Amino acid sequence: MKNIPVLDIEQFEQNVPLSDFYSNDLKSHLIKNESVINKPHSHNFYLCVLFTKGDGIHEIDFNSYTVTTGSVFFLKPGQTHYWQFTSEPEGYIFFHTQDFYELHFSKSKLEQFPFYYSHKNAPDIVLEPNKLNSIATIFSSINNEYYNDLPYKKQKIASLIHTAYIDLARQYGNSKISTKATSTTYIETLRALEKEIELHYKTEKSAQFYAEKLHITPKHLNRICKATLGKTTTDIITERVLLESKRLIVHSKNTLASIADILGFKDYAYFSKIFKAKTNLTPLQFKKSYQ
Repeated sequence: MKNIPVLDIEQFEQNVPLSDFYSNDLKSHLIKNESVINKPHSHNFYLCVLFTKGDGIHEIDFNSYTVTTGSVFFLKPGQTHYWQFTSEPEGYIFFHTQDFYELHFSKSKLEQFPFYYSHKNAPDIVLEPNKLNSIATIFSSINNEYYNDLPYKKQKIASLIHTAYIDLARQYGNSKISTKATSTTYIETLRALEKEIELHYKTEKSAQFYAEKLHITPKHLNRICKATLGKTTTDIITERVLLESKRLIVHSKNTLASIADILGFKDYAYFSKIFKAKTNLTPLQFKKSYQ
């Protein structure tokens, strides 16, 4: 059974100074890893990339985003992406594990930042020209520190990443955030729901199951989902299942029947019916249209 290729940090740098962090200038990174990254793939780490020059398209989980000067993209583990450039890009890119950041900031979580908080939040921003230089300076400092063997290397890199994320979160803006203004309790419950869905969506698809996991009633959970995202609990579960089905349909060599089985559907016809109801295409039609 073949699934979407998942890349590890050490694949990008065989003699990597830090096994839980990687940095490079974008031009060198793309040239060095051309055979790996010019096709759809996912990562088991967090990725942040800044474009100081260049144009093209960045596809993330079947949504296309424009690449332009000042573009910044944020990817969480498991997201599928690839690039298509119409002009040569420049900038910086870095990867890190969750532990790399959170071990240095024990009271701070990556999920505090809006671009990592929810899959519903946009994975990109475009910096204004007057902000680009200051952010690029931080990315350059991260890259320089990575390639220098100096004392307190990890601490310095983690500190620079923390500063970069704070400045980028300030630029992210309320317009990029999908969740509606609501109570902190609702936001925390939504975050907990997304975590539970990520763990169980292949086998559990009922709102009742997730409500029990969160120790609240299905009615209240539905109220929270409607208030924060304008969707029902079932909508959110189904969207996660559909995203994974699209990833597997397009990026793996599994048969459509085996994909249905992987996602917990014993009956392919039922899987196909749900897929078509949400996308207006059968799984086979979707595969052909994407190709």
